[in-house]
Amino acid sequence: MAQILRQKMTRHDDARSLLRAVYNTEVDMYPDMQAKTLTIRLHPLANNSSDQAVRHLCDELNCTETVFPGTELRLIYELVSSQIH
Repeated sequence: MAQILRQKMTRHDDARSLLRAVYNTEVDMYPDMQAKTLTIRLHPLANNSSDQAVRHLCDELNCTETVFPGTELRLIYELVSSQIH
């Protein structure tokens, strides 16, 4: 995950710190049983550049089409701020 973040970060050494911030960020979880998805919406981080890097991470994770263990729900990651635009 740190490697993915580094693709969008100017200071590559900050990737692990950003991941720690992501892990401590509140999320909203929205299961949709009909669509068989579980949307994980992360709240905005400290600054726009962090949000851009995390948005890139979300896009990459979404491409994996990972299914939440023990369910048939495909995980979808996004930032709450992306819902506003």
